Amino acid sequence: MFDRILFPTDGGEGAEATLDHVLDLAADHGATLHVLNVADTTHDSVTRVGRDVVDVLEEEGEGVVDAAAERAADRGVETVTAVLQGGVAETIVAYATEREVDLVAMPTRGRTGLDRLLLGSTTERVVRRSTVPVLSLRPDGEPARYPYRNVLVPTDGSERAGDAVDRAVALAARSGATLHALSVVDVGSVGAEAYSGTDALVSAAEEAVAEAAAVAEAAGVETVEHVEVGSSAVNGIRAYLADRDVDLVVMGTRGLTGVERYLLGSVAERTVRTSPVPVLTVPGDGSE
Repeated sequence: MFDRILFPTDGGEGAEATLDHVLDLAADHGATLHVLNVADTTHDSVTRVGRDVVDVLEEEGEGVVDAAAERAADRGVETVTAVLQGGVAETIVAYATEREVDLVAMPTRGRTGLDRLLLGSTTERVVRRSTVPVLSLRPDGEPARYPYRNVLVPTDGSERAGDAVDRAVALAARSGATLHALSVVDVGSVGAEAYSGTDALVSAAEEAVAEAAAVAEAAGVETVEHVEVGSSAVNGIRAYLADRDVDLVVMGTRGLTGVERYLLGSVAERTVRTSPVPVLTVPGDGSE
């Protein structure tokens, strides 16, 4: 499934804490790990001083990628290393496209202080622009578990959600995990009792999770179906994670338009920002 995995790293604690999970994934898939460090040249504090400072950042970057490559070698994972100049998110997305990687895996936190590179906002920009799946890993809290045992896929029945379902089912089948198909009926501020269309929305949500379950069952994957009525899609996903032992969330970065929309980019980004477990975002064709 994954032949080439891109791991952008700034050498900070966030990257260090998530590298083991990325190596678990690469080793299991027999993938080549591309380790990338970006010397951020978009800030005045870097560019106004001249070429010498950029050279310092590049030298530091070489040390960062070499250290990650050594850890990968210890696990028997083949690596390709690169240090590039440019805007961080833009360079990551461009590298993933040019090298035809199958997955970008990166932490949601980077260095602290003025020299930080991989901020949550950078991860969100990569999620928004990437044309390949992005695995966002939270470096604080309990280490992410692999192989996955429980995979959650939020769905609204849209084509983009269907892409995420297919990816989630494949991952669950590979590790023998249970697939949890969730659809949240978002009634917003009006409340479930005041919204006359709630029954229709619930029926559509039930159909969406049933479709996801059918895909999973055809692949021999055990499924759990759940529909929840709540104030927001993000809150519904978060509540489900709090009550279940989920290892991975797989979701599309776009969904339906209009009143019934669900998996918007903002929902995916907010889930990436708040989820206690890794989130794999799957863009559909034509994603920016």
